[in-house]
Amino acid sequence: MKAVGVFPGSRKIKLVRQARPTITTPTEVKLRMLEVGICGTDREICAFDYGTPPAGSDHMVIGHESLGEVVAVGADVSRLQPGDLVVTMVRRPCPHDHCIPCRAGRQDFCDTGDFRELGIKEANGFMTEYVVEDERFMYLVPRQYRDVMVLVEPLTIAEKALSQLWQVQQRLPWACPVTPGQAPGLCHRAVVLGAGPVGLLGAMVLRASGFETYVYSREPVNSPKGRIVEAIGATYVSGATETIEQLAKQVGNIDVVYEAAGASAICFELMKYLGVNGIFVFTGVPGRKAPVQVDTDLIMRHLVLKNQVVFGTVNAGAEAYEAAIRDLSQFMDLWPDAVRSLITGRYPIEAYPELLLGTPNGIKNVLALDGNV
Repeated sequence: MKAVGVFPGSRKIKLVRQARPTITTPTEVKLRMLEVGICGTDREICAFDYGTPPAGSDHMVIGHESLGEVVAVGADVSRLQPGDLVVTMVRRPCPHDHCIPCRAGRQDFCDTGDFRELGIKEANGFMTEYVVEDERFMYLVPRQYRDVMVLVEPLTIAEKALSQLWQVQQRLPWACPVTPGQAPGLCHRAVVLGAGPVGLLGAMVLRASGFETYVYSREPVNSPKGRIVEAIGATYVSGATETIEQLAKQVGNIDVVYEAAGASAICFELMKYLGVNGIFVFTGVPGRKAPVQVDTDLIMRHLVLKNQVVFGTVNAGAEAYEAAIRDLSQFMDLWPDAVRSLITGRYPIEAYPELLLGTPNGIKNVLALDGNV
């Protein structure tokens, strides 16, 4: 079968042929891969910034945003059957007994760093025709929304962030006096920094949770990204015409910043305007660039005097996958055209060089391994 392999030793990316996997344990499931999303992580791995092949292999099959169809199941598989559509969790637990998060099934909080990540670290990913994985890492998705379910994995980033946000804000009387049935974010204001797939999906989560939501990005207001933001009832503010200071004046007290840009200078500039009792969530991992000047005294004063919290979040656990599937279905009921617009194009596996090595274009590009381009 075909697969896209990254060879760190020779610094090459190639379309390779390898044997189809087979089920070897009773709880394994065989998938025919339908779609694999392309993201910045994939491009960074293909630039050899990071990425580690499985032990004993000279290459790693890339791809971690997946949608697959079950074609066979092991004898002890109970939740899935042939024909089901699933997304598969990316991270696998480390082997250490003393790692409490991994032993509790929360390998997204692994404290040893010896976890594996499919398509990223020491494990093959999904950019291939067939995959075999354990049932416990798979999540059933509704077939009626098959055309957007490849977005589940990037959506889990926002879901995990929002879950932690609610937990953190339990420390104070932050919730608004709302009547039953109203969204919990009502009367709070959120800023999303960046309008890539992670940022736009984060904006949808925040809007669905009741937040007055603003998205700040470089593209003009009448760009496709700007139109998606407006379609979901959020406000798009263009960095081409408005400064961070002007953004802050427009928003007022900023209760939440959801960072999805990976640009540290603009993040710390915005942090100066985080509001009282506010939370700043980092999801991006910036590359190594020249140092930036930061007013650390001002930021520290605000953190203390305004009771602010800053945290980072990466990867996701079972709870976030289940929430992403549920919420993506809700988004399709609320804003079907906007959600579908996130996927800019579908391409055959042979198009991998331009998607992984070329200049990024559009919002979310997808390799359609099932041929539906």
